[in-house]
Amino acid sequence: MNYNSTNDQVFIGGIDNQIKIFDMRKRQVENTLIGHTDTITGLALSNDGNYLLSNSMDHTIKCWDIRPFVQGSRCLKNFTGVAHNFEKNLLRVCWNHDDTLISAGSSDRFVYVWNFESGNIEYKFGGHNGSVNETCFNKLSNIISSVSSDQTIIFGEY
Repeated sequence: MNYNSTNDQVFIGGIDNQIKIFDMRKRQVENTLIGHTDTITGLALSNDGNYLLSNSMDHTIKCWDIRPFVQGSRCLKNFTGVAHNFEKNLLRVCWNHDDTLISAGSSDRFVYVWNFESGNIEYKFGGHNGSVNETCFNKLSNIISSVSSDQTIIFGEY
């Protein structure tokens, strides 16, 4: 679940494979984003508030355009490489400070970092002995941290 910068919208994803955009003022679902084929495990709003990333057990990360008045499909990009497994962990996704890179952990014990524009994997970091459940970019330096079900935290430079 994520709130937008003005706290008037909430983005919710879950076991129905859909992302719902809930308008807090109207107290109703304003929009539904459909495209994943399995449970959504993580959401992340871009720093500029225009895009939403979603990680799913269908082994994809999708980028959605959530700006008002978008015509046509809101799904802009698909990122592949991340894997989910029988553990069904909540694998998160995140943006770096200037929205040029995204990252996610994987059940294959790696951290993946994609270039947002090209969609290519820029970095693949190992070191964990379990599913990588969450990653986080440092806002002041080129450091990424990752947390795993093996109960370790790893810091790496990219």
